[in-house]
Amino acid sequence: MILWARAILFGWVALLGIAYGVEGPLLSLTAPVLGVEWTATVHLMFDCLTLTAAGFAAGRWSRPRSIPAALVFAATLCFWDFGEAVALNVPWLARLIWDSLHDSRFIDSLIASVETQVLLFGCLVAGAGLSRAREKPVSILS
Repeated sequence: MILWARAILFGWVALLGIAYGVEGPLLSLTAPVLGVEWTATVHLMFDCLTLTAAGFAAGRWSRPRSIPAALVFAATLCFWDFGEAVALNVPWLARLIWDSLHDSRFIDSLIASVETQVLLFGCLVAGAGLSRAREKPVSILS
């Protein structure tokens, strides 16, 4: 239980700290240089890096169960809308799925949104995978 609590705590601290303390200011500095057409792409790239770091933090503090702990942390992210800070927004995706069932005009937006959410959650799990303890390499000398 403490293992999961640590993963959630350190994951949230890393996510919010990086999203608001690093990603936001960095995006506001680079957006005028890159122009409007690249801002969304760079924001998604920063979001991927932020979620990778949050997954790493969640996994690092919950060894040896890095991946399951990161999945528990990821489950806590499914209930929040982070606004402009992070493109992760599962409640909005659920509403979009509901709208797509009633009107086919929402299908293209749904596909793009699902791709984005899968990419972001994949980055989080990849970060947790990077945090696992390294195995000692096999040596012929020992």
